[in-house]
Amino acid sequence: MKKGIVAIDLGSNSLRILKMDCHTKERLGEFHKTVKTADKLSHTGVVSKEAIERIVTALNEAKERLGFSDATVKAVTTEAIRQAKNSDEVLATIKSKTGVEFEVIDGEQEANYALMAIQERLKLLGERPESFMMVDIGGGSTELLFHYGEGKSFSKSFPIGIVTVTQTFKSPPQIADAIPALMNPMREYYNEIVSKYGKTKLFVAIAGTPTTVAAMKLGMEYATYDAQKIHGTRLSQKDLVTQLMRLLEMNPQERVKAVGVGRDDLIVSGILIYDELYTISGFKESMVIDDGLREGVAFSVCKQR
Repeated sequence: MKKGIVAIDLGSNSLRILKMDCHTKERLGEFHKTVKTADKLSHTGVVSKEAIERIVTALNEAKERLGFSDATVKAVTTEAIRQAKNSDEVLATIKSKTGVEFEVIDGEQEANYALMAIQERLKLLGERPESFMMVDIGGGSTELLFHYGEGKSFSKSFPIGIVTVTQTFKSPPQIADAIPALMNPMREYYNEIVSKYGKTKLFVAIAGTPTTVAAMKLGMEYATYDAQKIHGTRLSQKDLVTQLMRLLEMNPQERVKAVGVGRDDLIVSGILIYDELYTISGFKESMVIDDGLREGVAFSVCKQR
């Protein structure tokens, strides 16, 4: 049996891959590329040929760099492919050109994989909260998960993400005006869960927007990003406003340097979604963790052995 696992997460904006040794939990390699799966999806209803090419190119690059042949490959994909009218064609093309077969998972599976990764990371950080709320701000959806101890978790996926919001509205002021109404279903879900089970002790934020804001607060740029320094970083709502103002004052080249190519036009939407989650929940700060879906997939496969 192959002792390694290659866990692949194809999201609405990014392709994230982790190669891990199941026995030692050692990370053998990582790969991240912005592929913009959901580019124009909100207008066309399909994943474009250009996006498929970006995904295929990135996967083949990752195969060459990490090596897939000596490991079990588990590949999952989320909201963009869930929404796309041509999802079967997209996945068939990717498989024929890369050999990688993707499983389309639903929002609940997505949240459960992320939960597994967060629990592992919290242990490493020495954090053992009685309960926590986890937010995963993706390209095509945002997941809310509430964890109140073993066997007591509740989650829901909402079709609001940084790519779809950015491509639906024309400017940051329009996005800011639209966000409260767009996110009202999240507010209702938050209030429903908290009224039944109580407010959680900790707010955990994962995915590209929280990690980017945390990196900016710590003085990192895209090229100097260090995930190990991100884990456990605390962000206040004021931190979000401060970094948003910095981004809006940057010229396009400075913004790319700060957050990376393919994310520079999306990060404002992400911060506005993130900011509204503080308002909805009443939390004063959140803890940022760099782990997410791909780590959860890896742990899940390893646990089954």
